[in-house]
Amino acid sequence: MTQTDAISDPADGPICVAALYQFTPFEDREAIRIPLATLCEEQGVRGTILVAHEGLNGTIAGSEEAIGAVLDHIRSIPGCANIEVKFSGAPKMPFLRMKVRIKKEIVTMGQPDLDPVGNVGTYVAPQDWNDLINDPATIVIDTRNDYEVGIGTFRGAIDPETTSFREFPEWFRAKRAEFKAEGKQPKIAMFCTGGIRCEKSTAFLKSEGMADVYHLKGGILKYLETVPEEESLWEGECFVFDERVSVKHGLEVGTHTLCRACRNPMGPDDLKSELFEDGISCPNCYHTKTEEQRARYAERQKQAELAKQRGEAHIGDDAQENASA
Repeated sequence: MTQTDAISDPADGPICVAALYQFTPFEDREAIRIPLATLCEEQGVRGTILVAHEGLNGTIAGSEEAIGAVLDHIRSIPGCANIEVKFSGAPKMPFLRMKVRIKKEIVTMGQPDLDPVGNVGTYVAPQDWNDLINDPATIVIDTRNDYEVGIGTFRGAIDPETTSFREFPEWFRAKRAEFKAEGKQPKIAMFCTGGIRCEKSTAFLKSEGMADVYHLKGGILKYLETVPEEESLWEGECFVFDERVSVKHGLEVGTHTLCRACRNPMGPDDLKSELFEDGISCPNCYHTKTEEQRARYAERQKQAELAKQRGEAHIGDDAQENASA
């Protein structure tokens, strides 16, 4: 029996989506990448997997049998037997292609000397998360990007307003004195989509001398999957890096779509805006793009629509820019 038995209700869709990551040292990244890429292609699996010296990270989709075969292979890799995997269903294939790429980091923070394996914070199970963040002494930090936080977050969480994970260390260092008010060692709880960014963030905070650091095991996705909505402290929807764009409690597909110009999520009200033009602009980016850029987007949208009429996939439709979770 494989972990694909943990997939959400099959009624969510016939496609199995697996978000996965593992911090573990790899010396020969090509030896990991090549057989993994070959197997994914053979199984008809699509998505993105990043391989770095610190481990691997990705989101893939396919039939349950195909995902099971890929996960069985990954678990056979030294250090990956207990890889973190979160499953959900999708009504159609959310990716256009399969990419297995070599990277310096599986989630880019720009802190090459961190030890996310040996110097990580305390894991908190989803069922225990509410008690932790309801404690007035706990500082709760959302480690995701601003466009992700904009559509949903935990009640009372601090938004660093970062545009990339690489900005997080600078933000924290600027806030450290404030968090250590009156010389006390603060209790800090952090979270992200699937667990990888907050796990790396706790390693960073510990390297900065913070001892009492916690992170949500399995991330927001595991919380939304396991904590009943009536008990939840989550507000809004959770952005995901695939064609579903966002998910709700129970990992049901959310109400957001993706702007093909700026790659930011759009809610139902954004689609009603006079600044929205499919594939060309949305209220988030209309005033930041030039007429020349919008003309390029219009041509790309035209080609995408022509490809759709021919029954072909158009690469400009691929929503996943990276596998950050």
